Amino acid sequence: MATVPVLTIDGPSGSGKGTVARQVADRLGWHLLDSGALYRLVALAARNRSIPLDDESAVARIAQQLDVRFGADAAGEEQIWLAAEEVSAQIRTEQAGEGASKVAALPAVRTALMDRQRSFAAPPGLVADGRDMGTVIFPAAQLKIFLTASPAERAQRRYKQLKDKGLDANLAALSLEIAERDRRDASRPIAPLRPADDAHVIDSTSMSIDAVVARVLELAAQRFR
Repeated sequence: MATVPVLTIDGPSGSGKGTVARQVADRLGWHLLDSGALYRLVALAARNRSIPLDDESAVARIAQQLDVRFGADAAGEEQIWLAAEEVSAQIRTEQAGEGASKVAALPAVRTALMDRQRSFAAPPGLVADGRDMGTVIFPAAQLKIFLTASPAERAQRRYKQLKDKGLDANLAALSLEIAERDRRDASRPIAPLRPADDAHVIDSTSMSIDAVVARVLELAAQRFR
C-alpha cells in the first residue's frame, strides 16, 4: 500500500465529495473507494436481519461477513450488490445515510471494515472518499482533501439530488438530519469527522462541481508528478 498513490477526499454529508471523487478517479484512471457505501451496506444488512443498529457486537459481525460486490451497468451507472440483491438505490436513501452514521459510530464496526477499505489501494492509484480516509484509513496518503460547504447549501444539494432521483424529500427535515449527522460524526470518540492536519480544505459553497474537480486535479498534478 505504501507504494500506491492515494488521494483522500473527506467531508460532511452533502459536501459533494462522492461526486467529486468519482469524477477525479475517472479522470486519473484510478480505483475508487466509496467508504460511505460500506457503512450504508452494513446498516442495510442489519436492518434486513432486524438487528438493532446499536447492538455493536452483532453489527460488527455483519461488517466482518459483509458479502458485497461493486460494479456498473452497461451505461456506466453504479451497481452495488449485497449478497444476491442489487441494492444501489436502497443505500442512497436518507434512511440508509442515517443508518450509516449510527453504525459508523461503533468502534467494533470501524475496526471490522478497516482492512477491507485499505485493500482498495492498488495500482495505478486510489481515490478514497469518506469521513476518516485521510485521518485513520490512509494517514500516509500523499494528497488529502477536506471538502465542505455551508449546512444550508448541503441540505439544498441533497434535496435536489433526491428529487432528481424521483424520491420524496423535505428540505426542512433534511436540514435537521444533516445537522444531527454533523453533530454525531464530529463528536464520536473513534475517528471523528475533522480535516487531517495536512489536508487541503476546500469550501465548495459557492463552487460548481466542475470547479472543485478542477481544483483537486490541479493539486493532484502538483503532488503526483
